[in-house]
Amino acid sequence: MSLTLDQSEGIASASGLMRLERPLRLDSGARLDGVEIAFQTYGRLNATRSNAVLVCHALTGDQHVASTHPVTGKPGWWDRVIGPGRPLDPERHFIVCANVLGGCMGSTGPSSINPQTGQPFGLTFPVITIADMVRAQTMLIEALGIESLFCVIGGSMGGMQVLQWAADYPERVFSAVCIAATARHSAQNIAFHEVGRQAIMADPDWRGGDYTRQGARPQKGLAVARMAAHITYLSEAALQRKFGRELQRDGLSWGFDADFQVESYLRHQGSSFVDRFDANSYLYITRAMDYFDLAAPSGGVLAQAFRGLASTPFFVMSFTSDWLYPTSESRIIVRALNAAGAKASFVEIESDKGHDAFMLDEPVMYAALQGFMGATGAARGLP
Repeated sequence: MSLTLDQSEGIASASGLMRLERPLRLDSGARLDGVEIAFQTYGRLNATRSNAVLVCHALTGDQHVASTHPVTGKPGWWDRVIGPGRPLDPERHFIVCANVLGGCMGSTGPSSINPQTGQPFGLTFPVITIADMVRAQTMLIEALGIESLFCVIGGSMGGMQVLQWAADYPERVFSAVCIAATARHSAQNIAFHEVGRQAIMADPDWRGGDYTRQGARPQKGLAVARMAAHITYLSEAALQRKFGRELQRDGLSWGFDADFQVESYLRHQGSSFVDRFDANSYLYITRAMDYFDLAAPSGGVLAQAFRGLASTPFFVMSFTSDWLYPTSESRIIVRALNAAGAKASFVEIESDKGHDAFMLDEPVMYAALQGFMGATGAARGLP
């Protein structure tokens, strides 16, 4: 394991790269050897190793949850939640965030070198699942000397990982927070992902997934995929409030330039995304989300997946304007937790910001998280 210490964010933090000692066996039946997981930590592990919090990131996120992103130079995607006096406090918690298996910010994925060929994996990389991502995370957590996590927390795809952790490793999870997520991907969400994947694969520079070796990049296809997905992260109210039908300039172009501000915004989202994300990683991670169905191994009964969680405090949160993973999906999770005898709390937060609300300025969410982390911290014996 390599670690680089960093005090530039004003808190004790470290960037790490862990090479897993054991082969990683995947749900597909494939095996990956020499898997590397890139991760970031904030704070310090206490003497009893009881204050570790694992933050799980969403589809287009990465391990730079509260650090300046090395590619974009932007603040961490959840720095509103992590920091002194905030719900996840590096002065109290040892916070870990890992780039998921299949990612493109240092963890083993399709852009990594296949040790058997000396070339990038491309489409020879095996298809992965959310459970595979979590399996890799458990090996990282073990290597860090942590037997039990104080909390596993995440939103969107991060929330899926939280549910998988709780279902597969209940003895390693003291508490869990699932935000704006679902227990299985809907047909609508699979459809949106397929549009994005087809946009990437239709780009001539995709080269059958072999673009890295051939010195090409399917930037246009990936940008369109990002544009389509980004619409689902917002709400109609948010789009109307931010842009309405405002024009970019005086008058119409009478052509197909970005006449409207919302068009320019989406084009910017697409063009900036290609600088920090790998197209094949987008294919693999969206497919992992599509395959996600937590109840499937338990005969389709979600409560059975949660049967080991009777002593685990669980907090589920949703947002009123989230139409990607609506509140109805969170209620299904809560009802299953209740049926399994788990200690489940639930809050639906009034917001017009859509699915992305969990990463934006939402004081009610911060206050709810602060209360939950304080109460469970006291139960854990944390100061």
